[in-house]
Order: sequence, then structure tokens, then C-alpha cells
Amino acid sequence: MTAQPVSPTVSQDIALHCLDELGRPMSFIASFGYDAGDPYAVWLTFHVPAGEIEWAMARTLLLRGLTQPAGEGDIRLAPAVDEDGHAVVRMDFHSPEGRLVTEARTADLFAFLSSTWRAVPPGSEASRVDVDDLVERLRG
Repeated sequence: MTAQPVSPTVSQDIALHCLDELGRPMSFIASFGYDAGDPYAVWLTFHVPAGEIEWAMARTLLLRGLTQPAGEGDIRLAPAVDEDGHAVVRMDFHSPEGRLVTEARTADLFAFLSSTWRAVPPGSEASRVDVDDLVERLRG
């Protein structure tokens, strides 16, 4: 995984809800970040007692996950309804260290995505990517 952008164009803290290892409900904050210089990616930073954990996912994956099951491999998303009747997105993260299944309110995720669309409208991402710079960084 590459490093998270230093100063995201859009940043929003969103509460994530899950069960701990004993099956008790718990919540924590994740910072969702978006940088117009990396227009296809959304960055998540989980703020947990053990430290910060960073993940990247495609912005289109997050959008699809609002309304339908989406993703393969490390990140899978699916719409759901929580026990209070709120629309949520279930996010299932897999890594060699384990698995984490969380839920975030759909309205919060949609608000974040709306902010990213104002920064870089959908369909215009390719005009923001400097391919020559990307190739140079991959070589270096």
C-alpha cells in the first residue's frame, strides 16, 4: 500500500460500528480522506487504541457499496440496515493480520462522496493523473 496523501482535498471523520472480540458493540472514528492528486482513491485511517491503520479503496467501490454488494479480496461492501433502522454500509476488511467488519451510516458516506465529487467530478479523474510522474515514481 502506498502512503496516504499528506493533505487531503476532502477529509471527514465518520463513526464506524463493530463488535469486539467478545461480541460486544463498540464504535471508533475513521478519517476518510480524498486527494484530487490521486483522484481514483479514497483513504481510510482507523483511529484505534493500538494506533492508526490505513487502507485505500477505489472511490467507485465506495459508491457502489452504498446500494449493492461490491468488492472482492481485501475490501467488500454491502448495504444493510442497522438495528435502529438506519441505512448503513457494511464494510468487510481482510488482511493477513485478521478481519474487521464494520458499519457506517450511508448518509455519512454519501456526504463524504458528495464532497469528493465537488473536488473532482466523476468521469474527470483521468485528467488529474500525471502519467509521466507516476511512471517516474514507479521507476525511482
